[in-house]
Amino acid sequence: MPTEPGIETAAAGLRRQLADRLERDGRLRSRQWRAAVEAVPRHAFVPRFYRESDTPGVTTWEPVTPENVGKEEWLRLVYTDETWMTQFDGRDIDWADPQPISNAAPTSSSTLPSLVVRMLEDLDVHAGMNVLEIGTGTGYSTALLCHRLGSERVTSIETDEGVGRRARDALSTAGYEPHLLVGDGRAGHLDGAPYDRLIATCGFRNIPPAWLEQVLPGGVILTTLRGWMRSLGPVKLIVTGDSASGWFSEDDPSFMIARQQDAPENLGVIPGSDDGTTRKATYGPDVLTDSGPAFMAQLAAPDARFFSTAVDGGPVSTFVLDRVTDSFAVLVPADRGWQVRQGGPRRLWDAIESAVGTWEEYGSPSAAAFGVTVSVDAQVVWLGNPSGPQWPLPS
Repeated sequence: MPTEPGIETAAAGLRRQLADRLERDGRLRSRQWRAAVEAVPRHAFVPRFYRESDTPGVTTWEPVTPENVGKEEWLRLVYTDETWMTQFDGRDIDWADPQPISNAAPTSSSTLPSLVVRMLEDLDVHAGMNVLEIGTGTGYSTALLCHRLGSERVTSIETDEGVGRRARDALSTAGYEPHLLVGDGRAGHLDGAPYDRLIATCGFRNIPPAWLEQVLPGGVILTTLRGWMRSLGPVKLIVTGDSASGWFSEDDPSFMIARQQDAPENLGVIPGSDDGTTRKATYGPDVLTDSGPAFMAQLAAPDARFFSTAVDGGPVSTFVLDRVTDSFAVLVPADRGWQVRQGGPRRLWDAIESAVGTWEEYGSPSAAAFGVTVSVDAQVVWLGNPSGPQWPLPS
């Protein structure tokens, strides 16, 4: 989009206001990152986007462009602390005639600035460091890194060719020329290694071994671990040779999962009414959605997903299906509680209840009480310390 003097002047003022707000909220803590926020034109990276409509019913996304909402409102929205969607279902949008979108999964976005800045602050970069970014997206966070370190110090990998091309154009327009690649971020970029820092702006089910090999000892890996049911949260790992360890943060952002690790479309086989064995459940299906217990459920059943539906006119039942092992658990309301029916190689609800029980035994702590240790041979999440209760990450 061609720049206009009026837009550039207004945008500069909105960037200062955004920096003020992020600083007041404790997200923006250093003068270097404040300078980056004030300098990088976010509107160059989200010239058009989608926002969720407030229309009741099916989730619908409506397009936002300078033409359909007016330049002033478009620019105001760009510099609010919101995530704006820029792609759905991996398909490019026809911006010549953008239409509302329903029944679609967002696959690329410009993440809310407060989260971007918090992660960059936590990355703890210093002048002269080389950074590998996994997930270029719109290129906004890449531009912030370039402003802070210099373009020659930044390498960024995007899995989607169209998304990567648009990010390259936006970065060039804004005056930044980092090393940009299209590929599978799990492989990193060996030719540019070693790196002092690695930051991932999409969720991963585990830590790719290539990252351990390409980040220097003492370096930082900052990513979000997530599963097929929910996000576990951001984790900051310090690399020590061929292993790394660190802690989750208090925050619980739900980054899109890396496309190469997305769940299979098929949920699995729904069990018959007579399959499995039945017992009284200690916990009901709310543990799958309540924040702390759901964190534990994701750890205990990393390959599972769930849904609720009425069967043959009966009460609403919750199905937990493990696509990898074809194990299942079905929760049905019973007198003053729930019954669970389980089958397959793994007793899913036994594992979930055991994990939730451990969490309660330790005082129902936040995610910040959990840490991660990864090596070539194993990857585990632990509670309290590396010798505490452990749950393996999926391989």
